[in-house]
Amino acid sequence: MSSSREKQLRQEKIGQPDPKTAREAQQRKQEKRSNILYGTIAVVFVIVALASLIWRSNIIERSATAATIDGEKYTAAEVNFFYQNAYRNFYNYNYYYMAYGLISLNTNADLKDQVLTDSDASMLGVEAGQTWHDYFVDQALDQMAAVQAALKQADEEGFTYPAGVQAQYEDNMDSLKASAAASNVSVDQYLAGTFGSTMTEKVYGEQMYRALKYDAYTSAYDDSLTYDNAALTAAYSADPNSYDKVAYESVTILGSAAGTTDADGNTVDPTDEEKDAAKQSAKDAADEMLAAYRNGKKLEPLADANEKATYNNNDGTIYSSGDVLSEWLFDDARKAGDSAVLESGTTYYVVVFHERFRDEYPTIDVRHILIQPAAGELSEGDEGYEDEQAQLNADAKAKAEDILAQWQAGEATEDSFAALAMENSSDGSKYDGGLYTQVYQGQMVTAFNDWCFDASRQPGDTAVVETTYGYHVMYFVGEDLPRWQAQVSDTLKNEDYAEWVTALTADVSIEKNDSGMKYVG
Repeated sequence: MSSSREKQLRQEKIGQPDPKTAREAQQRKQEKRSNILYGTIAVVFVIVALASLIWRSNIIERSATAATIDGEKYTAAEVNFFYQNAYRNFYNYNYYYMAYGLISLNTNADLKDQVLTDSDASMLGVEAGQTWHDYFVDQALDQMAAVQAALKQADEEGFTYPAGVQAQYEDNMDSLKASAAASNVSVDQYLAGTFGSTMTEKVYGEQMYRALKYDAYTSAYDDSLTYDNAALTAAYSADPNSYDKVAYESVTILGSAAGTTDADGNTVDPTDEEKDAAKQSAKDAADEMLAAYRNGKKLEPLADANEKATYNNNDGTIYSSGDVLSEWLFDDARKAGDSAVLESGTTYYVVVFHERFRDEYPTIDVRHILIQPAAGELSEGDEGYEDEQAQLNADAKAKAEDILAQWQAGEATEDSFAALAMENSSDGSKYDGGLYTQVYQGQMVTAFNDWCFDASRQPGDTAVVETTYGYHVMYFVGEDLPRWQAQVSDTLKNEDYAEWVTALTADVSIEKNDSGMKYVG
């Protein structure tokens, strides 16, 4: 939150009596009226004054019914929780699309004044012509419908929520209170600056807890989905390009013509003749390079001899639809040793195919407890900074080693390790007992990755591993599906999960209430 917004929140006087109403009350007190009349006027004043207090404390906005989902009413504040989360999640996932103008959303303008373009609608799979505000309202209500339906089904099944739900709820609320205190405002004021004036600690806590329960229940369903080898093989065979990789060498030769500068320093664009000549020169260079390669020369030194050429040695590239190079490499007819010159615009590729393969190595399951060094008091460049950092790192390492020793002195089981992760880890996986499943090569930072994929690794192995994030107390659970099978399984899970969630809300009715919906956003 900005400092100006914090100041504004601190200066708000919630519930202060309206000066005009106070003056009118004083005038009425001075009038000579009968007791009955005076009593009636007094009651009217109380109602007016109370209405002013309610309005200024946003009770009406918070409590106004904004939507009804299958008969269950939701206030504007409750809808706002999901609305703001939908908006923030969209921003986080689509920041680069927005930055490059591929999505028209402008975060500095009123969402109610911005209409989705045809391109926006096509990308998001919605109808064009609606405002971004309407889009996020629909996203919020759809999510609320899914949460309501899922939690109802969970209750009917007698689903037992994992301990991580309560732990994450408590941590989130503690973090919220700490952030508000650091900003020198109340929790409600802090939330108002983040989620809008309707939000309160009570509403936030309730809806966040519902969201956490929803995530736990749906995650449990996702984890329950398994597929046998026949199903995985069939899905792979139906779309091998999505899972295979290729190894190849290539040289990229640019055939674009450079502009020139005239006597006045102005840039002069190349002529059509110059463009054609540059492209032809690149083609000739590519053809000569391919001929030299086929006569026994190596590509890399050939590329080094041409200032417009760049050599690449790729040992695991995935398929990209529509890309000239990718389409040639993933052609079913491709054989080891095939070579060619490929054209893409003004660029030419000299390419040599080596092999097509899928990742057969096993993924791994691992638990960890992350211990991060505490924040220091000194800034980089201050005298003693390096010594302070060294001590903080040493303290974090010692704590990690103490936790490992504590585990070893106890039951020394996977479950006891998970319990320690819940208590001590700084990583978000703590709420799942520090568990990461189906980890693949290169997914984690180097030291973490190397420990997990050490050829000698055995189930139950432990260690303290240092990374740029801090010290990790490691517990090796074991090997999981081969990488390609894990990928196929993820695809099938995504499809089945989406169908399941759609079915949950297929018959759910959603009604918007304009009188309350106007306070959303």
